[in-house]
This record gives sequence, C-alpha cells and structure tokens, in this order.
Amino acid sequence: MEYNVKLDAFEGPLDLLLHLINRFEIDIYDIPMAEITEQYLLYIRTMQELELDVASEYLVMAATLLAIKSKMLLPQHEEMNEELEDVVEEDPREELVERLIEYKKYKEAAKELKERERERGQIFTKPPSDLSDYSQEIEACGADLQVTVYDMLGAFHKLLRRKKLQKPLSTKIAREEISIEQRMDEIREKIISSNRAFYFEELFPSHEREHIVVTFLAILELMKRNEILVEQQTNFAEIVIMAKGGATTVGHH
Repeated sequence: MEYNVKLDAFEGPLDLLLHLINRFEIDIYDIPMAEITEQYLLYIRTMQELELDVASEYLVMAATLLAIKSKMLLPQHEEMNEELEDVVEEDPREELVERLIEYKKYKEAAKELKERERERGQIFTKPPSDLSDYSQEIEACGADLQVTVYDMLGAFHKLLRRKKLQKPLSTKIAREEISIEQRMDEIREKIISSNRAFYFEELFPSHEREHIVVTFLAILELMKRNEILVEQQTNFAEIVIMAKGGATTVGHH
C-alpha cells in the first residue's frame, strides 16, 4: 500500500484527532480524554522534535484537551437541593464531539466530491493503453489502509525512543553537517543499488539527532516526489521502503 503524504501543511488539529480516534478504534461519542490527550501531545512533541512549525491552532487544541481532561477528573458532588436533582450535568466533551462530527462530515463530503471529479474526468479519454507493466505494482499497493503523515510521525517517535535507549553511554562524535538533498541522494542510491526493500529503521544508521531528523525529512521528500514506495501491511506493522518499481524482498535488520 502506498502512503499519501502532505508535506506542505497538516490538515489541522481536528484531522489529527480523527486520525487518533480511527487509529485506536475509539468511539467518537465516548472519547477517553486521558488517552487521547496523551497521544495528541505525543504527536505535537514529535513535530517539535523535527523543528517543524507547529501552528497555533494545534496548541490551542492541546490546551482545550487538557482543560476537558481536567474537568472530567474533578469529583462529582451530589447536590442535596431537590431543585437540582433533575438537572443533567453537561458532558465537557460535548462541544468537541460536535466539532469532530461536523469536521468528519465535511471531510467525507470533500472526499466524495473529489471521487466524482475523478470519475467525471474519465468521461473523455484517450484510446486504451496497455497497463500490464503496472499490474504488479498495483497488487503490491492494494491494501485499503489509509496511511498519513501522522503514521510516519508515530513511527519516527518510536525510532527516536529506540535510538535513545541504544545510544552508547559514553561517546565522542565529530559534528557533521548534512543537507536534506544530500541525504536524499544517499537514500536513493542505497535503495536502488541494493535492489531490495528496507525496513524504516534500517535507513537510520546514526544515533545523532540531527542526522535522524534530516533522514526522516529526506524520506518524506522522496515520498512526496513519488520516487519511493512506502508500505505497511496492517496498523502498527513495520514500515517498509523500496524503490519505485524495484524489488519487494525485505532485508534483515
């Protein structure tokens, strides 16, 4: 399955929340605020690790989630006043749920309109072409799982954690500046010359944060340019990277 990645800008905080709700199979009408807030903040911290500009709307949503979480942690006091017995206490998540449902509705509508536009564009076509050369590639990308840049951020966060745990306690390293374009060339050459698929973390040989960040951004840029294929069989499975139209055999760690 091929990743669909946006590098120019993220969809927004509601899009990230919907991603988390779908990812962890959460009931949108009964959101566990402690869990969703923790996961949301994890993604924000990962974006900051990459030194990406985190839009103010993401930070506002983080504050909103923390406020809702705090309200839900407050003890519920029983009121003795009979006049208040029939008053139903408002769920602090209600406004957020309404916003998410509204956003989801418009997002699905936009997707449907885009699909109709695609179908409409096929009304006037050129003569049929032989697409047999692409059949293998289509079969390899046939999974229905939609993977976004948020999935890549999640994989990157886990990679950082593993690298930190595996880093030698005492080491002396000479700092070496490397550009994204240079790292792209190295990754492109490595994948093409090896003629095999690589696990995501195999492309991160260094423990240095600067090198890790540049490598990650280089991979995203190669994906954006459609020069590599990135696949994941199921949710939480290991991410596999290969050259476009190259071998699909995965090497060992």
